[in-house]
Amino acid sequence: MKRILSIIGCVIVLAASSCTKKYITPNPNQTILLTVKSTDWTTTDGGKTYSAVIDAPEIDSYFNDHGGVLVYFSFTDGVYEQVPEVYQGIAYSYTHNTGSLALYAQSSDGITPVARPDDTVVKLLLIDSN
Repeated sequence: MKRILSIIGCVIVLAASSCTKKYITPNPNQTILLTVKSTDWTTTDGGKTYSAVIDAPEIDSYFNDHGGVLVYFSFTDGVYEQVPEVYQGIAYSYTHNTGSLALYAQSSDGITPVARPDDTVVKLLLIDSN
């Protein structure tokens, strides 16, 4: 009987003391803050749509196909709003391809010309997906 209790005790001790492996990997995501100047915005349709193209070498061919790109604009210090966004009658959107990010600001009704956007802080969040 002592032998059975000893075996049961050993099993309990081994089970209670078993370790679990925890792998901590570094966060591969990147956050890039940049300022898009008012003069960076151009229009070809009389002010109904403005665009600004930003160099983004971090968006390589692989990342362009497999990663995630999020864009936020800050119209007020420290407050970020995720794009796409309509702010004060202007619809903001973006596209990306290898090496660049294109930002767009256009009339929310598609007809009325809008003012050239002011200097804007842009937060670019690149999310790696392996």
